[in-house]
Amino acid sequence: MTDTAIRLGYLGDTLRLLYPGQGDLRAHTLLPHARLPRRLAPRRWWHPAVGPRIMLPVEGSISAHLGEIFGAPVETVLHVRPARRGNRKPILEAHSGDARLAFVKVGDTDLTRELVDNEAAVLRKLADQPLKTVVTPTVLHHGRWRGLSVLALSPLPARRRRVPAPMLVQAVKEIAATGGADGAAWHGDLSPWNISPSADGRLLVWDWERYEVGVPYGFDAVHHFFQRALRRMDPQTAARACLAQAVRTLAPLGLSSAQARRTALHYLIALADRHAADGHEPLGPPGLWLNPVVDHEESLT
Repeated sequence: MTDTAIRLGYLGDTLRLLYPGQGDLRAHTLLPHARLPRRLAPRRWWHPAVGPRIMLPVEGSISAHLGEIFGAPVETVLHVRPARRGNRKPILEAHSGDARLAFVKVGDTDLTRELVDNEAAVLRKLADQPLKTVVTPTVLHHGRWRGLSVLALSPLPARRRRVPAPMLVQAVKEIAATGGADGAAWHGDLSPWNISPSADGRLLVWDWERYEVGVPYGFDAVHHFFQRALRRMDPQTAARACLAQAVRTLAPLGLSSAQARRTALHYLIALADRHAADGHEPLGPPGLWLNPVVDHEESLT
């Protein structure tokens, strides 16, 4: 099945979930076009004339629910999600007039409801901490609708630019320090696509649903390296590179060579465990990408 077919199949399921109402219908357009669906937006005159118009009800929909929350008429732009992932969930942008009000996550499975609820709790916790380097979204709303978990977050003014290495190191340190007496904390998915340098010299960081306390110091730095490596390497090669570059990656955090290698190995194992718990293996079976790396190492203790 092609990526387009997968996206459209999941889109159909999502529309039935989020737009179940009756009454007046509003025309929507797949953008940039039906053969490359990435967003579903309310129809505008400048949208492509080719491709089907998707008619969605307003009354009883997630758009109407968000309008009640924000006290203004709301239009929603729905992100058309890619192939199945353990944490795949509906993501929307809420607009009112020319203003983008919020990014909205909808937990529609046991796992994604848990992740959405965790992110809401984490962001409220971080809002009370004196962060100097890291900027987080603000929780605008968190509640339930039709059995779904709905989290509305303030938009961050992201710019797609490379993050300077010193800024990333400071962010990793600051995030780890939020664990307090419970030990180091990590963001859980400090990937290049979840961070952006801001105009005032700080780091915008979103997608906090995997935040966790009590992990080895440096997990975020290793994760960032590994996710970048996966863009240009197969998983086993990326895992080997992750281990080979562990000292260079973690030395700015003050870890010794032995600590760095142990941290990288523990990270790779923790990531495989996460995928197993999610019931999805985006990197393939661990026996193919992880075991060949771990088997060549000495005891992790």
